[in-house]
Amino acid sequence: MKSKSTGKPRTHGSVAMVALPGSTRHAVPKAKYLQKSDPKSAIQVSIYVRRNPTPPGKSLALLGDMNDKLPQQRSYATEAQFNETFGASQGDLDKVAAWAKSAGLNVADSSIPMRRVLVKGTIANISKAFGVQLNDYEHPQTGKFRGREGEVHIPAALAGIITGVFGLDTRHVGRPRIRKGNARPVDVDEFRAASAKTSARSIAHASPTTPFPGTFFPPEVAVLYNYPSNLAGAGQNVAIFAFNGTGPDLHGGYRLAALKTYFEQVLGGTTPAIKDVVVQGPGNDPGPDSPSSSQNGDATGEVMLDMCVVGSVAPRANIFMYFTEFTSQGWLDGLNQAITDANKIDVISISYGNPEDDPDGAWTAMGVQQVNQIFEAASAKGITICCASGDDGSSDQVNTGAHVDFPASSPFVLGVGGTKLVASSASPQAIVSEVVWNESMQSEGATGGGVSAVFTKPSYQSAVNVPPSANAPHRIGRGVPDVAAVADPVTGVVVIRVDGKQLEPIGETSAAAPMWAALIARLNQGLAANCGFLNTLIYSSQFPKNAFHDITSGNNGAYKAATGWDACTGFGTPDGEAMLQGLSGGANTGSAVTSAAPSHKKSGSHAKGAGAA
Repeated sequence: MKSKSTGKPRTHGSVAMVALPGSTRHAVPKAKYLQKSDPKSAIQVSIYVRRNPTPPGKSLALLGDMNDKLPQQRSYATEAQFNETFGASQGDLDKVAAWAKSAGLNVADSSIPMRRVLVKGTIANISKAFGVQLNDYEHPQTGKFRGREGEVHIPAALAGIITGVFGLDTRHVGRPRIRKGNARPVDVDEFRAASAKTSARSIAHASPTTPFPGTFFPPEVAVLYNYPSNLAGAGQNVAIFAFNGTGPDLHGGYRLAALKTYFEQVLGGTTPAIKDVVVQGPGNDPGPDSPSSSQNGDATGEVMLDMCVVGSVAPRANIFMYFTEFTSQGWLDGLNQAITDANKIDVISISYGNPEDDPDGAWTAMGVQQVNQIFEAASAKGITICCASGDDGSSDQVNTGAHVDFPASSPFVLGVGGTKLVASSASPQAIVSEVVWNESMQSEGATGGGVSAVFTKPSYQSAVNVPPSANAPHRIGRGVPDVAAVADPVTGVVVIRVDGKQLEPIGETSAAAPMWAALIARLNQGLAANCGFLNTLIYSSQFPKNAFHDITSGNNGAYKAATGWDACTGFGTPDGEAMLQGLSGGANTGSAVTSAAPSHKKSGSHAKGAGAA
């Protein structure tokens, strides 16, 4: 990526300018410089500001001890409280808007809850306003993008007020956490014919047997994990994030007809309510989901997987598909909209990520911090965020060292790792063994997990043995993941392809995160209260040990499974009924059930009970 920086200006006309902390961008390796971006082209930029610097005293303790309480005892923030504490001050927004207008930019939107001023202008005016040179590049894998190098500059008078500027650089940020099995897809009509004599099934209970030995339909996994059988997520609003609009192939989306076939004809259930929310990009734009299109950026397979899992495991929940672009601005604006708009989201499922310290520079330091602040704000509203921990073992697809995936490494999300799950052939099925997912030797991936180099060890992890990082100088930071679910594509979940004609098994933590999101929806319904930020509760010594199926065998490369929490699968996979009991206050503090690799001895059974861009 050829540098075309204009340097570091200190004034813009008579306005003194300073560098925005954390805004430094480096060249994207292997990217080819094409030309300077068209100065007449119009773009829009998101300017984020600090939180209200003078919130009312009563709001300062809003999070305080709330997250240590059980869900039914929590008082989540009202809209007014949220805006006062986690939103911007009107004065800060007005100062930024006034400067933007003076710089020849148009103010399209100004939002207190989002802490954002959205501006539009020509590339010439925007480049001049922020002291950057914007160029067009092309990367062999991620395609064409607009990029910059160096720092973003802002007026000295707004230093400390402006905390992030996004939309200048459109390099690819994030990738799906999905891996398909090697099995040949099965025709839906052939499967239905073979299953024609299957008796009627409850939408929240059992499923037909999959045509792929060793794999599961998502509701089967829910039964094995003892999800509360009388709950289906009624009244819950689940946001599924879907990214598209960047890369050589811009597609990514779903076809409702295919989903209806899956939910109603394959599984014998009902199709959940689905609503699209287009933040940026083309919205629902399904591609062919072929090997070549997926390699070029088509995210359709990921979208279909997430919807099949959530829709079949929590069929009474309302699904909101948040479509946005694979850019830092797409992430920030999408997440902010999901936690502040009128949809009243309860749970968010995110199956995408990048190494938090990505050597290709996908994230800026300020971008990571801005996203983390959004996650913290979400907890004040009682929103649970489930993030896939990655699918390339402890390396997270970086050639050297150990790395954890972001956003799963944020201390304000529920990071979800992956397992290899083996169940009995008897009916009803039971778990025979469950180990860390690591099929690296067969090129079938491995669960992400490890120790953050960006986030310090949160207080809620003080009682667990987070190991020193495998990287020198071996510091201890935020341990990832928190929990796990089946993710090995060899023992993964079976979903329908976008054409509605074929079924196929899929794995990776892209399947594990929505399994947890669906569980949270069912738990919320059962509690008649939002679980919200779960980490403080599940790490508590008071939380029932039998709420998790402890995974004690396997590794993800640099880290090994162990009794209790570990950096491969966290506390393990859930026992839904035991979790419901624990979150209700009726804790059963019996010993956790453990699972090791298969052996000649009978294994223990699964517990039965609950920034700048």
